[in-house]
Amino acid sequence: MDRVIVFDTTLRDGEQAAGGVLNFHEKLDIARQLDALGVDVIEAGFPANSATELDAVRSIAQEVRRPAICALTHAHANAVDQAWEAVKKAAHPRIHVFLSASDIHLMYQLKKSRDEILDSAQEMVARAKQYCNDIEFSPMDASRTEPSYLYRILQAVIDAGATTVNIPDTVGYAIPAEFGKLISGICSNVPNISKAVISVHCHNDLGLAVANSLEAVRCGARQVECTINGIGERAGNASLEEIVMAIKTRKDLYDVETAVNARQIYKTSRMVSELTGFLVQPNKAIVGANAFRHQSGIHQDGVIKKAITYEIMDPREIGIPGSSLVLGKLSGKHGFQERLAELGYTLGEDALNRAFQAFKEVAAKKKEVNDRDIESIVAQERHSVAEAYHLDHIEVSCGDHSIPTATVRLIGPDGQALADAALGTGPVDAVYKAINRIVKVPNNLTEFSVKSVTEGIDAIGEVLIRIESDGITYSGRGASTDVIVASAKAYMNALNRLLQSKGRA
Repeated sequence: MDRVIVFDTTLRDGEQAAGGVLNFHEKLDIARQLDALGVDVIEAGFPANSATELDAVRSIAQEVRRPAICALTHAHANAVDQAWEAVKKAAHPRIHVFLSASDIHLMYQLKKSRDEILDSAQEMVARAKQYCNDIEFSPMDASRTEPSYLYRILQAVIDAGATTVNIPDTVGYAIPAEFGKLISGICSNVPNISKAVISVHCHNDLGLAVANSLEAVRCGARQVECTINGIGERAGNASLEEIVMAIKTRKDLYDVETAVNARQIYKTSRMVSELTGFLVQPNKAIVGANAFRHQSGIHQDGVIKKAITYEIMDPREIGIPGSSLVLGKLSGKHGFQERLAELGYTLGEDALNRAFQAFKEVAAKKKEVNDRDIESIVAQERHSVAEAYHLDHIEVSCGDHSIPTATVRLIGPDGQALADAALGTGPVDAVYKAINRIVKVPNNLTEFSVKSVTEGIDAIGEVLIRIESDGITYSGRGASTDVIVASAKAYMNALNRLLQSKGRA
């Protein structure tokens, strides 16, 4: 069978999603996991954006050796040079040049002629080719570009040295039959197309990113650009897990394969959700909490008799384990570590000790601790950040006939205990105001969400918040069987990220 190259852009386009900021270490952790997942190309970032971004891409290029490491660049000489600076030490470096092609973009954004764009595209691809052999070019907004002009650009950049030509549905405008026709037209009308791989990069504004990508594969595309959980600009990108499992499940239709290790999908999805702060909706295909759950009696009856009656995939194929150990307050560290290993987590000794302590605290309040509880505990450990201030004590008073009041004690940078109290419109508001009186870092709370990790009155509550300071968004996550405590933990997590970023600690 033909191979479809899986090009993951979680660290570039995925991070562009509003509020999806990742720090250096989080990017490196995700890159390592993408390597374990088996993607062919990791688009690690856009080095021309900042020195910090360039450093992050460079570090990924130096450490992650199996896949190609790609740097995105717009069609500008200095930006192309910076892209090479970032990936030059990669085992398999790639430079990805993009330039708008549609008349809409040329007229209203770039204010350039078609011939000017054609010349610039050729020139920048040729410049990139001086640095390495693996060059990709994207004519941005290709789905709204006149096909005859698109054919001219593709022919020109392939002649200039492009080895991959990517067809972006930049604004999610295309419909599957229309997009497939565009790919077929490229195969038929670009004379030198056999010298390059056809790639597609589809956005989800009409909810068709995966459908468009799969139709493109059926019509001859052999690289798909996608992100974990489908995160990205606006409504997001094509979802890697959906594309991979569609190809795997419907081999009869597509007759292609990928190199992705599907058993790493669930773990990768959880990691990206934890580190970006973007929750996966319960009804999300493949990795949503309800993807393999059956409530209807008819469905339950069928699954009990033969899973294939209502499940077209085995959940174990994507790394959702079948629980074999029941953990509770009497469980020891060894049992906890064994369950972590079954779930695919390996923690260092210090991290393991902290996670085990958190597990014991949860187990003291619940009869049984299940896999999702454990994943939440590991998520907290992964999402932790160097603490300028540590939450030491919290106490609230509230009710329908009283003013919500919170008392908070933090341990400061010098180990000193700092306490204060505040009134609020609710208990969480009071807690946040009390913390602000101590920390004194101006910020605005822009998002607050709470979800139950499992069912039942004793479930762990996970809180995700985002705060904004000087135009930059910082996410925070906290979990506890007490949602007020979880809210306080999430706020402290976000504040410590802010402090770390600004160097105020």
